[in-house]
Parts: sequence; structure tokens; C-alpha cells
Amino acid sequence: MKVSRRGMLTGAAAVGAAGVIGLEGQATAEVGREPVELTWFGTHAWQIRCGKNVVLTDPWLTRFKTGTFTPEGADPKTKLVIKPEVIDKHLTSADAILVHHGHYDHMTDVPYVAKKTQATVLCTETHANLLRAMKTPNDLVSPVRGGEYLPFDGFTIEVFPSLHSCGGKRHTYAYPGYRYDVPPRPRVIEDLVEGGTLAYVITIGGLRILSLSTANFDPNALRDLQVDVVLAAPGGEPGITDRLLRTIKPVRKVIATHWDDFDKPLDDPGIPWTDLTPLRTSAQKADAEFAVLDHLQKLTL
Repeated sequence: MKVSRRGMLTGAAAVGAAGVIGLEGQATAEVGREPVELTWFGTHAWQIRCGKNVVLTDPWLTRFKTGTFTPEGADPKTKLVIKPEVIDKHLTSADAILVHHGHYDHMTDVPYVAKKTQATVLCTETHANLLRAMKTPNDLVSPVRGGEYLPFDGFTIEVFPSLHSCGGKRHTYAYPGYRYDVPPRPRVIEDLVEGGTLAYVITIGGLRILSLSTANFDPNALRDLQVDVVLAAPGGEPGITDRLLRTIKPVRKVIATHWDDFDKPLDDPGIPWTDLTPLRTSAQKADAEFAVLDHLQKLTL
């Protein structure tokens, strides 16, 4: 495994409320596999690159203030903003864009990124209707529901039904709902409803990566799934990551995702919105290596 000069790994690295503490290291890639480079753009925005092939997950780079992590919580009337200059600085090409659920911190930038890259956008029908309302070219949008096995040139995508994390006394999450027709153009963050949650397995460069955008998952869909890497989020109901790592087959590496305060700029170091100790502990109990990247860092597997 190789980490760029700015990359951070844990096993040895720890992240808590104070920020990211890392240890740089290098190792030789496995024989017979092509190197796969992961770049983290905060939230669940990942670029997964192998040679000329690029897969993006929930590419949201603009990042505008909503108040999500304040005591008052997010203002649902916060206007949606897209900053092309921020996106253009970091993203140049993509073959596929994987939308995991419809919330603003996952989908706001997708229309611009899709038009820029001409990538295939995989998403639920609700997400597709929202993207159409946001002027995404219809021929780029490919609705899925879970169960699909989709071969692309140089990689494959498997789609699984999943669940959004729940919290609080009533076990709820923000902005639930579905859109069965194309709605008026979304203008504020509450217009981008969850719309169903998906999980994906990306098989690229001989590596199988399970991508989860929240801490929750569908145990029936993922039971005995075999992958090499899991992108896993903190939060959710107690013990949920322990259950995930008991549900799938033993995994070699768990990489933290969606752990940062996304009201802060992408160019700043990530600030954890929660303690990552439970996530790290779950990985270690499962004998998996635990890794954390900071904003814009690259990790080569």
C-alpha cells in the first residue's frame, strides 16, 4: 500500500475530536494487481482511479454553510450552491458517478460533474427525477434499485439496496421522501430528499471496494459479501459497524468516510463531527486495518 506525501494511514493513526493524526508509509502493491488510487474530497466524495478509469462517489466539493453541526442544526431553507471553479480545480474526468442517496451533501454537484465528465450516473428513480429537475442530461442518468451487476470498460459496479442511518429518540433522519415524477427545480437543501439509499461494490484493478455513504446497511443484501475494502461512516445506531463487519466476510481494510464537518472549506483540514473511536475499535476487533485520510489526500492500494 502506498500513500502520497499528504496521505495518512491509521492502524497507527488516530482521529478524534481534535483532528487527524497520521503516520506516512509505503509498501509494494500486490503482485498481479493494478494500483488503485483513492482521493478523498470530504463527506462521501471519493475519486477511485485505476489507470485511465475513474469512478466518483457522491461528488460534492462545493461545500456551503448549513449549520448542520451547530446546536440549532441545519437550516432547511439554505440555498443550494454550486461552485464550478472549486469542482474544476479537482475533477477532470470520470466514467461513472455513484449516487448513494439524495441529500444535498451527496448530490448537489452531481449535475455539473455529470455534464463536465459525461459519466454515467447510477442512482434511484427519485434521485434521477431530482437530477432531471436540476438539468442533468437524461441520457447520462441510469436508475438502479439494487441487484444490478454492471460491467464497464475496466471495472464493474454491483448495486445493493441499503439504508440511511437513523438517530435520536424517534430513530429518524433529515429530509425523507421520494419523488415519483420530475419536481420543480430544487432550490434549498430540504428539496433534496433521501429518496432511497444504495450501496455499491466497485471492482477495479483487482480490488473490491464496498462503498457505504452512511453507517447503516441492509444485512440481507450484504450477508457474506466478500470485499477487500470498506468505506464506512461513523454514527448511526450503537454497535452498527460491529454488525456490518460480522455480516460481510472478513475484510482487510476499513477506511473512514463522511466523518468531517462539511460546513468547513475543502481546502482546510478535516474537522471531525464525531469521535471516530467506535469505528476504529470495530475495525480492530474484526482484525481489519483502519485508515483515515484528510481532505484531498490520496491513498494507493
